[in-house]
Amino acid sequence: MIQIVKIEDAVGYPLAHDITEIVPEKYKGPSFHKGYVLTCRDLDHLRRLGKDHLYILKPEKDEMHEDEAAMAIADALCGPGVGWEGEPREGKISIKATRNGLLKVDVDALMRFNLFGDVMCATQHSDKIVKKGEQVAGTRAIPLLIPRHRVDSAVATAKSAEAGVLRVLPLLEATVGVLITGSEVYYGRIEDKFEPIIRKKVKALGGRIHDVAFLPDDDTMIAEAANRLLDEGANILITTGGMSVDPDDRTRFALKKAGATDIVYGSAVLPGAMFMMAYLRNLPVLGIPACGLFARTTIFDLVYPRVLASERITRKEIAALGHGGLCIKCEPCVYPRCPFGK
Repeated sequence: MIQIVKIEDAVGYPLAHDITEIVPEKYKGPSFHKGYVLTCRDLDHLRRLGKDHLYILKPEKDEMHEDEAAMAIADALCGPGVGWEGEPREGKISIKATRNGLLKVDVDALMRFNLFGDVMCATQHSDKIVKKGEQVAGTRAIPLLIPRHRVDSAVATAKSAEAGVLRVLPLLEATVGVLITGSEVYYGRIEDKFEPIIRKKVKALGGRIHDVAFLPDDDTMIAEAANRLLDEGANILITTGGMSVDPDDRTRFALKKAGATDIVYGSAVLPGAMFMMAYLRNLPVLGIPACGLFARTTIFDLVYPRVLASERITRKEIAALGHGGLCIKCEPCVYPRCPFGK
């Protein structure tokens, strides 16, 4: 409800509109913003602006001011690894990562929340690596006054997300064992180009390479090397080579012989259609096809951060990458600030 009152009676209530201040040749702009809750300290300032009466908002018992509503919905949206602090600014709250990690957005819950119309939340894309202090979302109530039951319903919807609409998952400290397969490399017929690429990508996300095993197209030797690397403490295996349909490409068959389960071969992403995901002793194994040699960004760059966040990657997760899974080879490459994998 909007009322006209003396400024003395406006203390403790939010303004219904901005109040402009003009300083000749110096400044013109809002001295007090719409929604600002007046205090006794503001009265002399208002008098200097020629204000003896004001329009104010007096929320009814069943109404919430935008700032109060924003704080309620921000609390409801935040899961582990995200939070907010300070006061709302013009009804808006910035939600930030409270640790480094992988941003996860429950897109379905976010949609249900935004369907209310009286509230909103805009986020970065899910599955993006973020740093502590980085803004991951912004939220606010749309009206200056909003029915309390609408806020309560929006809060309940946000809280219905099992792990939170927004969360940041910590990343595993990876100790990576690398299997570089192919008789042409093993016997020195060609020079390997994969090792420096993998080292760079692993290091970029805080991991380290435990050991690199060069192997021929031999099922037994590959299987034994995979298990040896795990015995020595590797918690992730990355394989290169042996991913195509040629009869000499044995990597996925050798891993099955080693005991790998949940093997997913093939993806709905380009580059990376012949990618492999598997688990050996319940630890992740990622198979990079030949495209990883010449494409700066492939499906590996989409899946590896999620593996570090301890996500279990199945056929369903890989199939879902088809929407947005076409790299359009921008020059220069600006990944991850691009549509690939989004």
